[in-house]
Formats: sequence, C-alpha cells, structure tokens
Amino acid sequence: MKEKNLIELLRGYKAGEVSEEKIIDELKNFSTATESLGFATIDHGRELRQGFPEVIYSPGKTKEQLKIIFKNLYERSAGNLIASRASREQFEFLHEEIPAAIYDETARMIYVDRDKTLQRDEHKKILIVTAGTSDIPIAEEARLTAYLWGNFVETCYDCGVAGIHRLFAHIDKITSANVIIVVAGMEGALASVVGGLTRRPVIAVPTSVGYGASFNGLAALLSMLNSCAMGVGVVNIDNGFGAGVLASKINHG
Repeated sequence: MKEKNLIELLRGYKAGEVSEEKIIDELKNFSTATESLGFATIDHGRELRQGFPEVIYSPGKTKEQLKIIFKNLYERSAGNLIASRASREQFEFLHEEIPAAIYDETARMIYVDRDKTLQRDEHKKILIVTAGTSDIPIAEEARLTAYLWGNFVETCYDCGVAGIHRLFAHIDKITSANVIIVVAGMEGALASVVGGLTRRPVIAVPTSVGYGASFNGLAALLSMLNSCAMGVGVVNIDNGFGAGVLASKINHG
C-alpha cells in the first residue's frame, strides 16, 4: 500500500463508502506488516515507509522461491517491482505465472513497470557516466533502478580518463544534471574528474572491471574514497542498485 492508497481509503470511509471492517483489515497491514512464507518474510509495509516495495536479491534463491516471493509482492503491492541480479532461467520460470514481468539482460534485472502515478521530471535529471563499455552492466542496473523509482535518466557511456576528450563532449549534460552517478573500474579516476566539473552530488560506483592489481574493484573503491573532489560519495563495489536508489532519494529530496 502506498500513502495515496491509504488517503483514498480514509476518504472513502469519511464519505461512508468504506466500512469500519475494511479500514481495520487494511490497517492491520500498515507500515510494519510482514508475512512469513517459511523460507522468507515479506516486508509489505516497506512500500508505505519508503515509497517502493521490497526489492528481491535473486542470487541464492531457487527458481520456485523467487517466483513465490515475486508473485506475493506483485499481488499485495501497487508499485513497481525489482528482482536484482536475476538469471534468464529464473525469469523464464517466473514469467509463466507473471506475464507482466520483464527481463533486462544487461542489468540482470527482473522488473514490473506498472506505477502510472510516477512523473519523471526532465528538469531534475539523473546522469549516469561510465569509464568504459565493460562498466555498462553495473550502470544499467543503476539506470533501470533510478527509472523505476520515478526519475528521468540519461547516460554517457565509455568516456573514461584514458581519452578524456570523450568526457568533455558531454559537458552540457554533466552541468545540467541534478545528480550524477559515475561508474568506473580500473583505477576509478573518473569520479574525481566528474566531481571537479559539477556543483551537483556525485555518486561513485567502483566496478570489478580491471586486471590483477585492481583486486576485483578494491583499487577503484580506495581511489574513489580518497577523491580530492568535493561532494563525491561512494557505494560498494558493483552496487549499481544502491547507487540508483541513493540518486533517486537525493533527486526527490
């Protein structure tokens, strides 16, 4: 249930169109409502508390478990849905029962885009910038997440510091964005460069892209944490989802 659904319910009760019994039943499933499935406990109140239903992390779950959780959320919530880091096999098993679900191969995300109340403001843009093409899967996870949370999103891919003129070709987009997500592996220098070009907050996402001494993204993570540019925050390695949510919260703040 979203806040708007609760308001509609209360207005219906005030107008005499909704019974006390209906109000009581719905309030039982208010902001702290959970439901145990044995192998999982669904947080149905999260949509009201945070504006988005519980998001499912797919790795480690069987196809059956993922389908049951996703279907439960689909039937009990009103907003968009996300199952992150999902496989094609998990999607095909789930899709038989939930035809509205869509799979994004690059972002590795199963999602339902059904919230027609969202208004994506082009004047409050989230821009996602990657250093290289290999960083795009993480960037796409961030892009799709931010979009499903109700944001207007643009991208500039493959414009890292090895050819910095590629970045400057997008300077208008950088200076007009409200929030910027920078996704980079290797040495992770792009976040500092972008941070020095804008007054807006920059969310840096280190990726596990790189050769041996990159230590699966640790080198980029440490570089971004040590950025000399002002206003750069850092999420965990390969955490495109976390960057997309944080950017959305800043954008709507």
